[in-house]
This record gives sequence, C-alpha cells and structure tokens, in this order.
Amino acid sequence: MYLVCGEALFDVFAAPIDSRNSLNLEAVAGGSPFNVAIGLARLGVQVALLGGLSRDHFGHRLLQLLQDAGVATEHLAVFDAPTTLAMVAVGTDGSPVYNFRGEGCADRLLQPEHLQSLPAAIRGIHFGSYSLVTPPIADTLLALLHREHAQRLISLDPNIRLNVDPNLERWRERVEAFADRAHLIKVSDEDVALLYPGVAPEHIAQRWLGNHTELVVLTRGSEGAQLFSRQHGRFHVPAQPVTVRDTVGAGDTFQAALLAYLAEQQVHSPQGLAQMERAQLQAMLAFASRAAAVTCSRRGPDLPYRYEID
Repeated sequence: MYLVCGEALFDVFAAPIDSRNSLNLEAVAGGSPFNVAIGLARLGVQVALLGGLSRDHFGHRLLQLLQDAGVATEHLAVFDAPTTLAMVAVGTDGSPVYNFRGEGCADRLLQPEHLQSLPAAIRGIHFGSYSLVTPPIADTLLALLHREHAQRLISLDPNIRLNVDPNLERWRERVEAFADRAHLIKVSDEDVALLYPGVAPEHIAQRWLGNHTELVVLTRGSEGAQLFSRQHGRFHVPAQPVTVRDTVGAGDTFQAALLAYLAEQQVHSPQGLAQMERAQLQAMLAFASRAAAVTCSRRGPDLPYRYEID
C-alpha cells in the first residue's frame, strides 16, 4: 500500500461560447497527489491519500470520488475552509497553464497533530507538488518525511507550480530537502530548468543519485524519458506515438505507473529498488510511458485503468 501526500482540488477549464460575455466552465477533480492516488487505484494498487479536504460542496465531491475509486481516506483531515480551485487554460501545444485560487484553503491546513501512526501495510510514501512549499502542510510533510524515510520507500515528484509560490529559492530548498531522503525521484525537464536554469538535467539527476536515491526518472515530453540508476547507469525510452489532446495529468500518470510497477514486481522498498535488474528498469520505464500516452490521448486528468495500458 502507498500513502500519497498532498492536495486535492478542482481544475476549472474555461471554453468560450457564442455569447460575447460568457464562458463555459467545467470543473474536474485534480491536484497532482489526488491524481496519483486515483491513478494507483485504477491500476489495482492499494493506496491512501493524506491531506486536507473542505467541508464545502467541492470537498464532499472530492471525498466521494476518492471513495468510489477505492482510495483509502482515513488519513484525510476535514476543515471549515474552501476547496482550492485551479483555473486551467490549455496552450497551443496541449500544455496546461494554471492560475490558482487557494490562499487559506483546506488542502494547505494540515498540521503535525493530524499525522497518525502508519501501519506496516504502508510500504511507500509519495510527496510532490505545491504541498512541498505551502505552510503549514509543507512543514507537516517534511516532519513526516524525517519520521518515516528510514522505514519506507520514499518517492518524490517536485511538480513545480510557480503560480502558487513564485519563490524559486524556497522551491529549491524544499525540493532538495525531500530529494535528500527520497529513494525514487521523478522530475520533468521543465521543472529542472525552472529550479536550476542553465544546468543540464542529467547533471542534477546524477547528483541526486549521490544521496539516498536509487533511481531518478527524467521525463522529456515528446522526447521520451530517461532513467538514471545507481546500479545500472542510464536508460531511455521514446515517447509513445499518440494524438495528443492535452497533457494534463500525464506526469501524474507516469508517476502512478512507476509506483504501480514496483508494487506489481514486489520491489516497493528501498532494498527492492537497489536489487532491480536492468530488464526490470527498462520494462518499468516503458510501462509508465504507455500509461502517460493514454492520458495524453484524452482531455484532462483522466488516468488509465490497468487494462487500457496492456
């Protein structure tokens, strides 16, 4: 079982209609951690979400969606605060552009006293996105990381959102703090370019391998993905050919597929990562690439079920 930590929110997509002063608005449940949790459940992996939900209508809907998908919700705290809304526009290349309405919202309010003791069934913990930097949840998750990193697989996807916090120095400090304890890091080349302008992404990946990290996966959009292994060196897989509708949720799909593969192979532990064979790593990368292609073929963060990848 995995524990995914961080925000659950609604992405609000706007589309013009014939009336000059009107927009069609479509609200789709999202947030990177929410997506990863749903993605894992759809891939047949036991998963729980840790974070904050609102008592408002949106929060009730998020809770229902999690429960319907089979995501365990006992690690969620509920607050009398609104649900974050992320306004999403899609660029000409299919990439999403976000504008967040989230100050003081429920997903940011998790405090250390909300943390529970974790059962042995939780083999891994995943961190990522703006919950790494927005207080108080950022400090709560850092405390959880320090408490648990020696006992469980730690995975990280920075998933930088400068619309939430434009302070790059804070992002760098927090990403490095989590990367220092992570065993698996998945990061996009766009995020590396934001965090470390002018530095080759491969250099950052190799540096992270010098800590506790066994594997770093670098996603490059249409150029495919690279994997850097402490034991086996570098791998590459090309992007799957697909007609791209948009790329919303593709990175979260890739992350969920990586974790699902580790669970299927029974290597979802720090020791398991270190013992993976070269062929397993290549197969994992290809599996995640196929999963992300499915999401890119449809609108919004509609992550695939296991049968759709095969």
